[in-house]
Amino acid sequence: MDRTEKREFVAELNQALSATSMIVVTRNAGLTVAEATELRRRMRASGSTFKVAKNRLTNLALEGTPFDGIRPLLKGPTALAWSTDPVAVAKTAVEFAKTNEKFVLVGGALGSQTLNADGIKALAELPSLDELRARLVGMISTPATRIAGVLQAPAGQLARVFGAYAKKDESEAAAA
Repeated sequence: MDRTEKREFVAELNQALSATSMIVVTRNAGLTVAEATELRRRMRASGSTFKVAKNRLTNLALEGTPFDGIRPLLKGPTALAWSTDPVAVAKTAVEFAKTNEKFVLVGGALGSQTLNADGIKALAELPSLDELRARLVGMISTPATRIAGVLQAPAGQLARVFGAYAKKDESEAAAA
């Protein structure tokens, strides 16, 4: 890369990191091309981005972002993963790390809060944003279905009582 390409790369990375809420720092020494391709595919599927960058360029790109706390984590062969949904990127990284020992979670940052590898793993155990939305909708709709059931129950009971009286009158008329 020449200087202008480096400047463009740093500017693009800075813009991407400024627009995100979560960054995961990983070590990926020894990943094969197939494994790296699989990791990138999983990251894209979860709405995340995975990029290998030189630590010096990454440090320059971190200027002006809330992620200054991850600078000490940028030693050796590192890569960054980020997303606007913090749980999605953490889940994807943790799941891939479970199946591949060459891929190691170093830490990350959620906003200005720096996280270690255990913090990333704890974040990955939380339900995703879509799951939380579904639970919320379920909680809101459950009382409405219960109310509808309660309102329908008295009408059904009244119909059964009227039906019983009608049968009673018919049986008395037939007996007489």
